[in-house]
Amino acid sequence: MLLFSFIAMAYAETAPTKPTKPKPLLDNTIPIAPEENIAKGNIMAGFSVSLVQAEASDLDIIVGDLYDLDGYTFSVDAFGGYFFRDALAAGVRGGYSRTKYTLHFSLLEDIADVDQERKYLSNGFYVQPFLRNCLKLFDSKSIYFFNETSLQVAYSYGISQVDDTEDISKTRTQTLSFKLGLNPGVDVVLVEGFAFETSVGLLGLSSSMTDIEENGEATSSIDYNIINFKVNLLALDFCLVYFF
Repeated sequence: MLLFSFIAMAYAETAPTKPTKPKPLLDNTIPIAPEENIAKGNIMAGFSVSLVQAEASDLDIIVGDLYDLDGYTFSVDAFGGYFFRDALAAGVRGGYSRTKYTLHFSLLEDIADVDQERKYLSNGFYVQPFLRNCLKLFDSKSIYFFNETSLQVAYSYGISQVDDTEDISKTRTQTLSFKLGLNPGVDVVLVEGFAFETSVGLLGLSSSMTDIEENGEATSSIDYNIINFKVNLLALDFCLVYFF
């Protein structure tokens, strides 16, 4: 009897323990409290405004001279969404952009003697429904990571006029495009309800159709499809977000 007890004790001490499996990443996230910004029933809204101006005169370039450049690009974007579950929201974005510039230059003065003045104006609009999934990786109510899956539908039209001192030509373009993308980012709450947001495009699948009309006559159309796996850290999006 004593020998049997000794053998049983020895087996219990030397028996290998069963290895534990690591938990999935989402199982390690911090629970969402009812009063947090990304809790079910909350609404978020945000906007961003951008203005880029360019102006130059009397510049020497390799193949000619740039006499004058004056232009700008203005854009405004807004979005809103509703958290129908904790950390999961559905919403829509919309935006408008306008580009206008005038360029006067000469090229290859000793060979072709090209002297032109170009004027360009374009306007664009887009609408973009999205689904946002938030992750709370820290025990904090100030930092939320997220990924946004969206489908963008955009339309733009533009007109370009070229004056070469002998003739004036006009080119009109109309473009309809679709883009499916993934946009990860982070929200940092600054004060109660307000947050600073930044995001970057991670993956994009886009399709575009452009019609070109020169001097009142349809001349060509361009269709293309692009799959983009590049991350452009120089094209970060920044905006202010309000949760209520």
